[in-house]
Amino acid sequence: MTDQNTPENNEVPPEAQTTEAQTPRLSRQPIRSFVLRQGRMSDAQHRYLAEQMPRIGIPYTESNVDLDAIFGREAPKVVEIGFGMGDASARIAQFLPGTDFVGVEVHGPGVGNLCKLIDLEGIDNIRIVQHDAVEVMRDMIAPDSLDGVHVFFPDPWPKKRHHKRRLIQPAFVHLIASRLKPGGYLHCATDWEEYAEQMLEVLSGESSLENTASDYAPRPDYRPETRFEARGLRLGHGVWDLVFRRR
Repeated sequence: MTDQNTPENNEVPPEAQTTEAQTPRLSRQPIRSFVLRQGRMSDAQHRYLAEQMPRIGIPYTESNVDLDAIFGREAPKVVEIGFGMGDASARIAQFLPGTDFVGVEVHGPGVGNLCKLIDLEGIDNIRIVQHDAVEVMRDMIAPDSLDGVHVFFPDPWPKKRHHKRRLIQPAFVHLIASRLKPGGYLHCATDWEEYAEQMLEVLSGESSLENTASDYAPRPDYRPETRFEARGLRLGHGVWDLVFRRR
């Protein structure tokens, strides 16, 4: 996955790394859950990003945005944090055309690729914010406004000294919960067992959320099984889904 949330279903090529001085400032957080490994952008990704983001991009702002006005309709609203290359995001949006999705991602190749998919597939229920997810949720999303939040395969930051960079932490989960409507859901998925255990502990510790399963949930129909996930399952690797709802 990406480094804000490095989804194995949406890998970002690590080869060409850029420095922060060469890239837009996408976060003011002292500890970030991502590293800006932008990777190589294809000509098509550059072109689609330049052409589509003025139409489907939502610029970061320090005030709440009116998502109904942005999408031009009243419909359930779901934020996906860290969509990687966007393949799963596009498939979910097509599976749920009556729901509006806001994808949050910092990495240019992934944003460009999702822009391409949106254009080629004629998808009209996705908008994109290219900015740090913590600041987007804190500043742009109104309390009690979302029907769901997806966090699929966030970077597990496996080394113990890096665990502080993991996205799923008590403070952020509390923030997410405050942005959900009563009955709204938070769906996390990971292929890293130790991170799944931490997620379960953190989500269970948020008093405003309740687990929809006894521990881990079966994969909902709307979350596609990616080729990376299928390969891992064939090799005996596990995948854990957690679906909690706001009380």
